[in-house]
Amino acid sequence: MQISDMKFLVAEDDDFQRRWLAIMLANLGVKNIIEVADGLSALKILEDRDATPVDISIIDLNMPGMDGIELIRHIAKDDHPGSVILASALDRSLLFSVETMSKAYGVDLLGTIEKPATPENLLALVNLYHPRSERRKPSATITSFTFVDVHRALANKEFEPLFQPKVELANGRVKGAEAFTRWCHPECGYISPSDFIPVLEEIGEMEQFAWIVIEKSIAACKMWHQRGYPISVSINLAPSCLAHAEFADKLIEFIAMQEFDPQYIVIEVTESAAVTYAPYFLENLARLRMKGFGISVDDYGTGHSSMQQLLRIPFSELKIDRSFVAGAYTNHALELVLSASLEVCRKLNKESVAVGVETQHDWDFLHKLGCTYAQGYYIAKPMDGGALPMWMDEWAQFF
Repeated sequence: MQISDMKFLVAEDDDFQRRWLAIMLANLGVKNIIEVADGLSALKILEDRDATPVDISIIDLNMPGMDGIELIRHIAKDDHPGSVILASALDRSLLFSVETMSKAYGVDLLGTIEKPATPENLLALVNLYHPRSERRKPSATITSFTFVDVHRALANKEFEPLFQPKVELANGRVKGAEAFTRWCHPECGYISPSDFIPVLEEIGEMEQFAWIVIEKSIAACKMWHQRGYPISVSINLAPSCLAHAEFADKLIEFIAMQEFDPQYIVIEVTESAAVTYAPYFLENLARLRMKGFGISVDDYGTGHSSMQQLLRIPFSELKIDRSFVAGAYTNHALELVLSASLEVCRKLNKESVAVGVETQHDWDFLHKLGCTYAQGYYIAKPMDGGALPMWMDEWAQFF
């Protein structure tokens, strides 16, 4: 969509700032610009169903009457089709809170410009806009799987792990790969975990599912080693699996039968699991760590655990959640959280893994901050285990 065909709404109570935004838009080629001085006037424009819909609303947060925060709530509630750019001179941590709120509401937030705005910053955000009809729609999900369907899938071992590489930031070397499991349905193709994990939990078959993933992940890892790539594999385990007293012993015995070194296996548990006081859960993790397995705390920063609770898990690495990684190089609040997480790792002598690395900026920023490993679409999407060695050959050419 050409910028000249787009309709803009500028909601700003300061006359000079409002006119300056309108002038910048006009200089960028925008022909249809509506200016209002408060949130209520902006809402009336957005609610006019007879008029051409607004493509992008530039909203000041601190306006008299209905402020920008309330306006965003109304935009979300009424499901307006356009996108939003926030404009404010408020504290950056407050802006971050409003950005988080907007995304939680489901608003298509292009970003925030801090006053005074510049043409370059404004254009960069406008270029992120896609009409609703062109936005990537979530893939259709199938939520009607029966217990019989899932039992059949377990019996046929239809669950297949895909692997996303984990790369050392200091030198670009591939350290390992995390298993992301999909249901390879004979008729529907790949099915995401959100469509089958709840059924597995309801019928109490998470452990049987876990063993399928473990067997296939270790088989893939052994194949990588045979091809000259001695990297590790990370496997996510549900707390319910680790709550069984014999789980660690069974896993240790299985690895011994495979004649495989446990140092190449990382067991991932979510940070929220750190708050559990189940003795079997903690015993299994301690036993696995003692035998040489890696223990990773996933989604760090989202589980609301205290450091005291976290330290009860004998972890070897922290995986910092993507919500604190993406865009941290331009967001001071995110940078503080990210830096603090990395400092925790350094002081505890643990490895740090940043997930959700999607741009060169993310990579460079994490490297500067001293993060150990990176994982995300900037490096590679999850792939079949057989394809990973070829990808590693290509990746090695860049370093």
